[in-house]
Amino acid sequence: MSNRDYYEILGIERNASDDEIKAAFRKLARQYHPDVSKEEHAEEKFKEINEAYGVLSDSDKRGRYDRFGKEGLGSTGGFQHDYSGDFGDLFEEILGGFGFSSGRRSRNSPRRGRDLQMQVRLTFEEAVFGVEKEIEFQREETCATCKGNGAEPGTTPTKCSTCNGQGEVRQVRQTFLGQMVQTATCPTCNGRGEIVSSPCKICRGNGLERKNIKKNVQIPAGVDNGTQIRLNGEGGPGTFGGPNGSLFVVLDVKPHQFFKRRENDILLNLDINVAQAVLGADILVPTIDGEEKLKIPAGTQPGKMFHLKGKGVPHVRNKNQRGEQMVMVNVAIPNKLTKEQRELFEKLAESLGTTVKPQEKGFLDWLNDAFGG
Repeated sequence: MSNRDYYEILGIERNASDDEIKAAFRKLARQYHPDVSKEEHAEEKFKEINEAYGVLSDSDKRGRYDRFGKEGLGSTGGFQHDYSGDFGDLFEEILGGFGFSSGRRSRNSPRRGRDLQMQVRLTFEEAVFGVEKEIEFQREETCATCKGNGAEPGTTPTKCSTCNGQGEVRQVRQTFLGQMVQTATCPTCNGRGEIVSSPCKICRGNGLERKNIKKNVQIPAGVDNGTQIRLNGEGGPGTFGGPNGSLFVVLDVKPHQFFKRRENDILLNLDINVAQAVLGADILVPTIDGEEKLKIPAGTQPGKMFHLKGKGVPHVRNKNQRGEQMVMVNVAIPNKLTKEQRELFEKLAESLGTTVKPQEKGFLDWLNDAFGG
């Protein structure tokens, strides 16, 4: 596994789109492919580029890499990429651009279907405790009328005579690198290997029809904003007998009115009055599980942090293990006083005197210390 940052290897920003990632890989692969590059260490550089693309082109692996670094990929890093899908096709394209033919597979070999992605909105509570959600999305499926062959029922496709059913044509040409074989999509059948004389009226010869799909998805407890759930086999259909792609459900968690989340801890700012801070009190504090009793000691200062064990967010991999709720109390100063309250405060002010004392730390410093700022 390479020690360099994968984004640095491909020369892209961390927020690069899928198209930008693919474009960067194409450019570097053409430059460092060992069959054409004369640069020193081209093969090592090409392997490094290949590894980086194997991770960043896979949305699941990229998400784990962005959150946990290479440790989140396990010991195999980027070498677990599925070469049966678009990545293998991209290699064919790159090599074909130089006139090489890898001989790895023909155009009508089994290929994995496209991955799909959709966003699901969750409340704060749903993300904490988990929920079953019904999702609805669109995907292409094999046409039920023609069974996917694109031909009107009662007719059958015929083998393309131009490519002999291979879906590609080959040309031998002389270049400065020697004699090379160049492959291209068959212009007659557009890579299908078959000719459909009477196209299916439902799918218009495409072999696929678009359908609305409804599914119930179990969202585990402890997920966070941006978490992706992969549903294998729920993506686009494979071609020539290849497996279906995956559906990636990206979670969008709605912010809570009072609670803030920091990893598996829940943060809450709570106002108490002057009397509660000075004299102490037993109060009820809102938690994600309901109200919880909290003892405020006499003389509690603004910014004091209290910890409620086990009242945070469950760990995704162990729902029985939870974080804590951190409650920071603020002393609320009343804007208006009754006549009786004012008289009492005036007596208190008289007994406390007018001496002031500079503080080494201010309230913002306490906030930074408390919340890791």
